[in-house]
Amino acid sequence: MTTTRRTGPAVLALIAVALVAPVTLAAQEAASKGWDLAADLGLALTQSGYSDSWQGGESGSISWSATANMTAGRVLNPSVTWANDLKLAYGQSHLQDSETKDWAPPKKSTDRIFLESLLKYTLGWSVDPYTALTVESQFYDASVPEKARYLTPTTLTESVGIGRSLIATEQRELYSRLGVAFRQKLTNAAIAPATAGGDWGTEWDTVTDGGFEWVTDYKHTFAEERMNLVTKLRLFQALVNSESDALAGLENEDYWQAPDVAWEATFSAAVSKYIQVTLFAELLYDKEVELRGRFRETLGLGLSYKLF
Repeated sequence: MTTTRRTGPAVLALIAVALVAPVTLAAQEAASKGWDLAADLGLALTQSGYSDSWQGGESGSISWSATANMTAGRVLNPSVTWANDLKLAYGQSHLQDSETKDWAPPKKSTDRIFLESLLKYTLGWSVDPYTALTVESQFYDASVPEKARYLTPTTLTESVGIGRSLIATEQRELYSRLGVAFRQKLTNAAIAPATAGGDWGTEWDTVTDGGFEWVTDYKHTFAEERMNLVTKLRLFQALVNSESDALAGLENEDYWQAPDVAWEATFSAAVSKYIQVTLFAELLYDKEVELRGRFRETLGLGLSYKLF
């Protein structure tokens, strides 16, 4: 069983390299080394405003969100394929006071970093072995206004197992994999100053668990490539946890044993070359975070640009 350990700036450097290296390397060598690249950039903006003559308590608002979905894949040799998937999203909402008409400081509405790097080994079997690295984080945590913290929480998942492509056509792809996985949850906690007026500090903490992971990806392109559906289902069942001894006797001592579920789906439809409607839905269940499931959806109309 892995014990809890403290981590510091070295982890930030490792995460930064893990996020940037695959896509940067692919972009540099694409022209001459046979990389298959795709990058969709999006920007959505909504705004509303009311004059003082409105009597219903209405208030103005401005919301914006920027997204980047990038993939980089390459056939390393006839038996090995490398696929990288990077998803970035960030957005803010600005609200106006209904009485004073003053604008409040912006609040974060969307914040996500997701990277998946997958090596698939084609050996002529009915299933294909794989190794994978997944990084999940956010740009910064604003839950403690006195101390902004970046790339926290961050979850690293390393897995190895077997997978199979169930559907592989020009319009549809369905790939599922099952493997043994180890996961590290890194949290940069804010530490209040010991004396009034002192500086806030931070302290990194890592919890490690291990178990099984099942991941299924489905992609469907239709309407002459003007519409796309991309969905991913991830399940993680922990068998060991580095904090199990410390949690013994507490109300939440067995929460880590519950399966974690993460499902997301993105439906996009191109209205014109640069205008796109996007619907994103996500369902999360992690008993250690919240006893109930967490669901969110966003519907946006905005600018879209294909970089590659």
